[in-house]
Amino acid sequence: MTKDARIQKIEEIVKRENQNPDGPYGKVDIPWEDALSPMAVYKIPLEYLVYNKYNGRILSRTKSLETEGRGINAESEEGRKLLEKLLFESNLGRNKQTLESITKMGQEKVGIITRDGIIIDGNRRAMLLSKAGASYFKTVVLNVTLEENPLEIEKLETTYQMGEDEKLSYNPIEKYLKVKGLSERGVSVEKIATWMGETIGTVKEYLDVMKIMDDYLDYLGYNGIYTQLDGREDQFINLTKWLLGFYEKESEKGFDHYKNTDVDDLKIISYDYIRIKYEGKDFRNIAYGHKENHFFGDKQIWESFRDYHFEHVEPVKFKEEKIHLNTDNFEAYLKDRDTQFFNATLNDKGRSFLDENIEMHSQQLRNKKSANEPLKLVSNAIDALTAINQKHPAFSEGDVMEKVEAINEKTFEMLKKNSPENLLAQVIRILGFVDFGNNKDQKDELLMKVKDIGKIAYQMEKNIKDL
Repeated sequence: MTKDARIQKIEEIVKRENQNPDGPYGKVDIPWEDALSPMAVYKIPLEYLVYNKYNGRILSRTKSLETEGRGINAESEEGRKLLEKLLFESNLGRNKQTLESITKMGQEKVGIITRDGIIIDGNRRAMLLSKAGASYFKTVVLNVTLEENPLEIEKLETTYQMGEDEKLSYNPIEKYLKVKGLSERGVSVEKIATWMGETIGTVKEYLDVMKIMDDYLDYLGYNGIYTQLDGREDQFINLTKWLLGFYEKESEKGFDHYKNTDVDDLKIISYDYIRIKYEGKDFRNIAYGHKENHFFGDKQIWESFRDYHFEHVEPVKFKEEKIHLNTDNFEAYLKDRDTQFFNATLNDKGRSFLDENIEMHSQQLRNKKSANEPLKLVSNAIDALTAINQKHPAFSEGDVMEKVEAINEKTFEMLKKNSPENLLAQVIRILGFVDFGNNKDQKDELLMKVKDIGKIAYQMEKNIKDL
């Protein structure tokens, strides 16, 4: 049905109901042009209505599709079916529950449409009514089209969509897109806050987080595919706070004398973890809270964590194929691409080096906090060494042996400083383990080393007597 035909049909219903002795279906107060106006409610056939493809509930989906070059004609049958699918899938659990209620009780909450049938408030309800087999939609009819007063309609739509009763059923990413869109249209932060029922500070936070989200998509080459932000809101909130706190200043929460280039590394590394939906306390270990509680607060731990990350992740990224923009289902393609990225970080036991890096440096962080609990740290070290399977082929690898030697040197250094007696006892035990076997061809070298030991022992004896 064309726009003009819809206008005519809806006007006929409005005129007829207004002339009816019993009047329209009822009245409700609608906030319109800065006043609470009582407006009549009419029963409009669903076939005269058009879903708003920029409805806040599915904004990330429709914008992502448009970025893919898949424009949506909301007035076509194909567009209508697609929007109904997106609306239903926006919150499956709640929609299934509401569908049962609507099937039994009918429509309870009144909607709002323009005079040409565009649904401003009630897209989800209209979709569920259609699924339930209903024929009519109880709604207020504004005396304007979307084009005639877009800002006032946007204000009305935002007020209703972001009201406290509706917020919980929205994909979390939608509110960031809503704020971004309003801001780009010149709506002030103060007005957006009023329309959304939020504080000015909260709206500013939404804008800051959205900026980082867009930068993340740009970093991956996913510009405008907002569905790739799903399930990642908390990580972006944390990362935004970190970046705002660290850039262009020396925060006491970061390690001493860090630079903006270090914060750049923090951002890129966090993006890689956000990409695999790494979440919770482990993600916050990267830079959350006071400096003693995260990697970025300790220069040595941070540089070790950073270097391990880039050493392992860069080869994975290098092998990734370039993005194919002509893919039929771009959203599914990018999700699969992210899954492949994660799979490429797994070892033969199915463990990601990203997870291992977090775990390894979290232990270092815990050890640092326990610096004044030597018994605890020494006990942990013994337990870790005891757990090693020395028969595993990897145990003999060069990197492992270097670490074993480093452990040996470290323990000797500790004994040297704090317990000469224990160190000598350790040397005696080691000498007792020496087995010369059939080393006849090394006889001269061995004798020289034994003489060196004798010289050292003689000098040590003199030093002790002089005490």
